[in-house]
Amino acid sequence: MTIKYTQDHEWIRLEGQQAAVVGITLHAQGALGDVVFVELPEVARSYAKGDVAGVVESVKAAADVYMPLAGEVVEVNEALRADPSLANSDPLGGGWFFRIRITDPAEYDALMDEPAYAQFAQNA
Repeated sequence: MTIKYTQDHEWIRLEGQQAAVVGITLHAQGALGDVVFVELPEVARSYAKGDVAGVVESVKAAADVYMPLAGEVVEVNEALRADPSLANSDPLGGGWFFRIRITDPAEYDALMDEPAYAQFAQNA
């Protein structure tokens, strides 16, 4: 499925009409360096678009992970919690952060596609 991107360097991939997976982008993990800790959101908690849903810490810095769309967290990646380096080694795959049930699927269309994000990240 198609991946969309936020200006806060999260990616989101739809998995059906109202389900999606969220993680940090290649650009974000590269800027952070070696990820050593992740704080994942609470399952069953609802967030508004733009709310802080987690934290990622690296040897260089700490950064918030924002909710790309309004929704409820339905699952977190326990493998990432156990091995935060997955955010570096496989940020678009096994390094995903959480799954959500989207409140408003129309918000997805407003996010950047890959070419738009690549241009944005180049200037970030």
